[in-house]
Amino acid sequence: MFCKTNPETRKTKPETMRTIKLTISYDGTLYKGWQSQKNGKTIQDEIEKAIEKVLAKKHVLYSASRTDAGVHAKKQVAHFKTSSAISLVKIPLALNTALPDDIAITKAELVPDSFHARFDAKIKHYCYHVYNSHNRDPFKEKYSWRVPYKLNVALMKKEALVLAGEHDFKSFQAKDKIERPSVRKIHKIIVRKNKSDIFINIEGNGFLYNMVRSIAGTLVDIGRGYLPQGSMKDILKSKDRTKAGPTAPAKGLFLIEVKY
Repeated sequence: MFCKTNPETRKTKPETMRTIKLTISYDGTLYKGWQSQKNGKTIQDEIEKAIEKVLAKKHVLYSASRTDAGVHAKKQVAHFKTSSAISLVKIPLALNTALPDDIAITKAELVPDSFHARFDAKIKHYCYHVYNSHNRDPFKEKYSWRVPYKLNVALMKKEALVLAGEHDFKSFQAKDKIERPSVRKIHKIIVRKNKSDIFINIEGNGFLYNMVRSIAGTLVDIGRGYLPQGSMKDILKSKDRTKAGPTAPAKGLFLIEVKY
């Protein structure tokens, strides 16, 4: 005679958790930034809703960069943990069917459980786009800052190089709710012109709130002659936000890539 096992005493197999890394592209025009918030539509909220719809369970996303309202991304990175067995190939396809047209998952990868999109990031690459023209271009209006003044791009290139290396960037730090350390390292900063388009590419180990946009605004003020040659060095040394130029509009800023 065999004893029957009580179903209530059977050991259930523990769920196997996986850490999924997502590469994400989005147009930030209609959003209040990446980070979830009570009031306003955000990128994080939209993707988390899509994940819940596809996997039938709520998940929390952790991003490499919490881009501000109106800022765009070509290769934002985020991760989440899941017990779902859905294949990596199907994740982008499934999520994209549940996402609005201005957000796309371009890649899904399995990464070690210790991976963290934000804390493991080594270099973040941003690009600010200035459209230097008197004439409006409807195809650039949403994704660049149109500056009608004549700009001395050669001087902008020279002044930008002052920022390379490790410095206290307090002069380019907008007021934040939390007081944060302001020392950062810029690995590379390049100002490039192609006809009426000026691109300010910056790679660094991290950026302060509105730092890239403040640098872009300062370089434009230098280029138009509003700030004299040699200003960047003095502004950096002052650690005073009022000495720097304006914060450039969010619509011209792109998160290009996050390197690990």
